[in-house]
Amino acid sequence: MGLQILLIVVVAVALRAVVRRAITKLIDRMGRAPQASDGGALGGLLVNAERRRQRSAAIGSVLRSVASFLILGTAALMVLGTFKINLAPLLASAGVAGVAIGFGARNLVTDFLSGVFMILEDQYGVGDVIDAGVAAGEVIEVGLRVTKLRGDNGEIWYVRNGEVKRIGNLSQGWATAGVDVTVKASEDLDRVKATLDEVAEKMSKEEPWNELLWSPVEVLGLDSVLIDSMVVRVSARTMPGKSVTVERELRWRIKRAFDAASIRIVGGATALEDVEDAPDPTATVAAPSVYSNADSPQAAATAPIAPQRPAPPAK
Repeated sequence: MGLQILLIVVVAVALRAVVRRAITKLIDRMGRAPQASDGGALGGLLVNAERRRQRSAAIGSVLRSVASFLILGTAALMVLGTFKINLAPLLASAGVAGVAIGFGARNLVTDFLSGVFMILEDQYGVGDVIDAGVAAGEVIEVGLRVTKLRGDNGEIWYVRNGEVKRIGNLSQGWATAGVDVTVKASEDLDRVKATLDEVAEKMSKEEPWNELLWSPVEVLGLDSVLIDSMVVRVSARTMPGKSVTVERELRWRIKRAFDAASIRIVGGATALEDVEDAPDPTATVAAPSVYSNADSPQAAATAPIAPQRPAPPAK
């Protein structure tokens, strides 16, 4: 019996060491290999070293824990079986206890399982900007139970993985930068389009915008036409997370190009010029007649009210 127990323990320890070593090598190889989600250079841009490290560490920890639990648990049951111990009541009690613990800590189990699947499916990683529904921001740490986000104002959000029903990853694939240019309805459309094309061509050749732009800046055409204005839509495909930066630069360049080309934009100085050019509404009103009766009730009603002097105090 002693030799049998010793053999079980030795085999279990050796098997556990071999399995853990194999898992560690597999995780290290997975962490070093670049992951390409869309293929080519795009996949290399989406995955950074810290993201691969944390994802590999989390997956390796889960696999090693599961392997150790299965191997050592099976060895313990085999050792108890050598002592002729009836394992049926023990297994039944363990099952009941597991059900009770699982029911009481169902939120913890849900968070853990959700975290495992998020990491295995690589839904997001460190450095990604995500919208998790309950909070949005940049991912600074991914755990099996909690994901840590940093918001736009610097605040840190601790989001339980089980509470996340949907995830919008703003750092995968590509982003779209769209700018609406509102000009007067009297402007020449061909002249407006030529100016926008010149801005787009110049911006696409300058650094660092030539790297941030993943497609040429396109003038999509008229987005809407009103009585006194029209909206021209400009769009471009950009690097993930850089759409706002490209939009601001586009607005800056378009405004300067329109000023140089004397193309009027709705609002600002144009509104003041329109007010000055508008006809005076009082110009069509006739002057008061010199023959009007100053003592008429209508003239008396329009006369200003004279200030009343306070009465002197009584002596």
